[in-house]
Amino acid sequence: MVEVFAVASGKGGTGKTTSTLALGMALAEEYDVTVIDADTGMANLLFHTGLTDEETTLHEVLGDDQPVEESIYQRFGMDVIPCGTALSGFREADPGRLREVVATVAEQTDVILLDSAATLSSRSAVLPIVLADRVVVVVQPTIPAISDGLKVQEYATTYGTGVAGVLFNRVTADEDISRISDKTEQYFEGEILASVPESETVREARRASKPLLAHAPDSPAAAAYRDAGAALNVRDSPEGTVADRFRNAVVPES
Repeated sequence: MVEVFAVASGKGGTGKTTSTLALGMALAEEYDVTVIDADTGMANLLFHTGLTDEETTLHEVLGDDQPVEESIYQRFGMDVIPCGTALSGFREADPGRLREVVATVAEQTDVILLDSAATLSSRSAVLPIVLADRVVVVVQPTIPAISDGLKVQEYATTYGTGVAGVLFNRVTADEDISRISDKTEQYFEGEILASVPESETVREARRASKPLLAHAPDSPAAAAYRDAGAALNVRDSPEGTVADRFRNAVVPES
């Protein structure tokens, strides 16, 4: 069994990295999960997982300096591949090598979550969506955010990637989800996975360098993420076939 999900938003500030790790921990209760920070330009996952002091990250792997195995760390019940933040590492990284990273990891895990870039403005930003089986679109409950999310869906379907669903995040008490969700169900292919409330606990988790489900497992936000994980319905795929598909994936030119 291997299924790859890209967690994407189309804009910054939606809580995409928090969502990636929360979904990863929720799914790790049943599956072997690997989370990869595929945002090579604005990496955040290492700050959420206490990996800021590690020398080998995805940058070194994409720069062809280190094997994939050297960049994998066990954290919070998952395997985590962080990405570095140095500009030099970004410059030396070849985004196309992400295909081989995903193919290698696919041979030894059940679920891969790719934390994607905030925007779709470059080849490296689009590639995680191209490589994924399905995409989870993280949006805030506003019309502009849904519009950005629809751009993610357009890219995904163009390259044959399915839409697993939409995750409403950072929802405040005064926002009318029902009004927005009607439009979401009308235009998105996937279902609404969950509605995660805005919470100071989420910011506290980041300051503690822990995923939300590790820092505050009983919080309402953590419960919502577990609901989202349960709604994903991970699919079975032959490992060898999937790995070959990743290695042969078409890399966008720009």
